[in-house]
Amino acid sequence: MKQVVTGNAGPKIRSDIEVTLEITDSGGIELDLKSRVISMYGGAIDKQCRELLEFFGITHARLTINDSGALPFVIAARLEAAARALTGSAASFLPDMIPENIYPSSRDRFRFSRLYLPGNSPGMFLNAGLHSPDGIILDLEDSVAPDRKDEARILVRNALRAVNFYGAERMVRINQGQRGLEDLEYVIPHNVHLILIPKCEDADTVRAIDRRIKEIKTEAGQDDEVYLMPIIESAAGVENAFGIATACPSVVAMAIGLEDYTADLGVQRTKEGSESLYARNRLVVAAKAAGIQPIDSVFSDVADMDGLLENVMSSKAMGFEGMGCIHPRQIAVIRQGFSPAAEEMEKAKRIVLAYRDALKKGLGVVALGSKMIDPPVVARAEKTIKLALRLGLLTEDWAEAGA
Repeated sequence: MKQVVTGNAGPKIRSDIEVTLEITDSGGIELDLKSRVISMYGGAIDKQCRELLEFFGITHARLTINDSGALPFVIAARLEAAARALTGSAASFLPDMIPENIYPSSRDRFRFSRLYLPGNSPGMFLNAGLHSPDGIILDLEDSVAPDRKDEARILVRNALRAVNFYGAERMVRINQGQRGLEDLEYVIPHNVHLILIPKCEDADTVRAIDRRIKEIKTEAGQDDEVYLMPIIESAAGVENAFGIATACPSVVAMAIGLEDYTADLGVQRTKEGSESLYARNRLVVAAKAAGIQPIDSVFSDVADMDGLLENVMSSKAMGFEGMGCIHPRQIAVIRQGFSPAAEEMEKAKRIVLAYRDALKKGLGVVALGSKMIDPPVVARAEKTIKLALRLGLLTEDWAEAGA
């Protein structure tokens, strides 16, 4: 009979399990379990595996398990992937949705930092939320090997139900084309907040994904909004940026991916970024014109915190409102860079107070000292105050305290 292997094993693997499953003609279920925690959890693992095999109608099989501390949602995902591959079943063995995962997102929430997690590496899922990123991206695309994408879908689905991400926006980056549309079937019914669309080059792609999401939500009786973030990663995507940004109301942000963009141009990505300056500016202008958030690319040197902060400050100065990160240590630096600095807040407070004073006096002109303040400057100052309030950098009585 055919044999299927799912999951991962090895000296550097943690919180995962490797499953080798072979359906036989007789003999019941033969289970060979190797685990460092077999004395404590061997019975529970054995019971879970037999229950899941029974769920898929498998009564005779040889099952070998190499466990490196996998939690039940991981065991279930790995065994389901093997069972599906052998039986052709489309059934889903769903873990319970934990109460901590029932929370919504919103169009205008902070997206300063988004932590990428490879979708087939459960050891990276478990403590990701403790680092307090604004968003957590469970990635089904570039970080997952082509022959592991089917099992990664099931693992990501289970993680959306069973892993506490501590309030982070729950994001999934799907694959391109038809595989990406199929990815949606696995994640949309499980309170995913936002879908990232990789290598997006036209508005039709966005609309097709939006339509499929709506179909799945209708089938599942689901009302919660699912937002979209297209990722621009090619010259064609840059040229079509505004059309992509305005493709449908579900688009709340648009990101740029510079590794693929520079590869598409046939140039090397540099630390200074002169080769991508046009594309980044173009994306910011398109996003701002569409009323959505422009999100910058990742900074790939996880050891260079000074370089990261410099990159964040440059990104902020260009108009970006967040960026991706590939290591938890980058999160605090990114948040620091995109948060209003003390001098920004002080200047904003003076402008807003002067504006309010002018309104009280019925003046048509707002002045701060000898300078006239234009309405766009007031609007920008009010936005800074609002951001500082939401970040807890100012208290609600800031105006009285500063009066």
